[in-house]
Amino acid sequence: MTVKKKTNTREETAPTVGVVSLGCPKALVDSERILTQLRSEGYQLSPSYEGADVVIVNTCGFLDSAKKESLEAIGEAMDANGKVIVTGCMGAEPETIMKAYPKVLAVTGPHQYEAVVSAVHDAAPPIHDPYVDLVPPQGIKLTPRHYAYLKISEGCNNRCTFCIIPKLRGDLVSRPIIQVLAEAERLVKAGVKEILVISQDTSAYGIDMKYQAYPWKNRTIRTKFIDLCRELGELGAWVRLHYVYPYPHVDEVFGLMNEGKVLPYIDIPFQHASPNVLKNMRRPAHQEKTLERIHDWRRMCPDLTIRSTFIVGFPGETDADFEFLLDWMKEAQLDRVGCFKYEAVGGAKANEIQPAVPEEVKEERWHRFMQVQQAISTAKLKAKVGRTLPVIIDELTENGYIGRSSADAPEIDGTVHVTGKGLKQGDIVNVKITKSDEYDLFGKAQSAAIAV
Repeated sequence: MTVKKKTNTREETAPTVGVVSLGCPKALVDSERILTQLRSEGYQLSPSYEGADVVIVNTCGFLDSAKKESLEAIGEAMDANGKVIVTGCMGAEPETIMKAYPKVLAVTGPHQYEAVVSAVHDAAPPIHDPYVDLVPPQGIKLTPRHYAYLKISEGCNNRCTFCIIPKLRGDLVSRPIIQVLAEAERLVKAGVKEILVISQDTSAYGIDMKYQAYPWKNRTIRTKFIDLCRELGELGAWVRLHYVYPYPHVDEVFGLMNEGKVLPYIDIPFQHASPNVLKNMRRPAHQEKTLERIHDWRRMCPDLTIRSTFIVGFPGETDADFEFLLDWMKEAQLDRVGCFKYEAVGGAKANEIQPAVPEEVKEERWHRFMQVQQAISTAKLKAKVGRTLPVIIDELTENGYIGRSSADAPEIDGTVHVTGKGLKQGDIVNVKITKSDEYDLFGKAQSAAIAV
């Protein structure tokens, strides 16, 4: 993060804040909200620990490895600066943080924005100037200017045995749809070309509000998944859907994908395929019919990209369960897949399931899983050679440009390496695909930037 050159008395005297944001995009949005509030009060943003009057560390507490990373980040900030405020998911366990670092200034839980801002006020009081507006309409963003995450809800009603998110963030609380759409409009007006919709359970959006309807631009819209997708699809930006559980009503969105209103991309965390493991996981939706539904989705939307994540080595997972998963993967032919070895998270019900899978078995299963998926990915990408695809440009390198197609979400999927001239970050350009490997595509720009 860069800080603009100080040009007036207020900026020269305003306190500075550094931020470390760990974990998922949902945590990143929390960081953006905190920074937006602080920037509106005149705070400057510091690119380093040393230049900050106070440092905020937004932690992740989903896995023990994430907790370790969070504690290390807190320790690094304490060593370099000494004035540290901790927030985020791990903030739900303040005793762990205070035991390791008793001199942190404050510890708050996830999405406790006001408490974080209050702690910053105590550590570095703001300089009051009611005549200067220092925040752009879209707020402070930690992503590149051309894409942004749009969080539509907090918490989750599911009780998966491996997950402690409901304990950390509570039950599902949806944002009213008019608030979400107003934020999306501000983002697009500010130059955002791609909106990534996120939550803990995107397809459950609005169920806690009984799909409450609101007036919006001379019509009425419901706080509901399909209404949200339909309205976002009218803004003229790429719309990418993440963390979608395969409830029956999700099928409605594929028509919008065929119309070009929503990207033909859906991120569904299947986690496993074996009925025994899914039962132990307490996964929602009708998992036993998932293969049939995947085939139906592809008939409804032939260009559909399906991304998912899986866990191997879950407690009680047998050799037969794992072989079932591999066979399922070969039939499902998912486009983009992530895989994790099960970690015993403190407080998760899954830790009570026996027997535990030995670490060496987890490792072996992970490698076998990834080999199967790599072969699937390689074949799918090879089939795209010769096609012309719209690609959004993320960065300029010495060898050309790096971008993404509609099949690629930032940071978690593959990329498209583009040759050409005169392109800028955020441009969307037609690219003729000339080559592929296991995870990425390569091609040549066929035109200047095109409209979304």
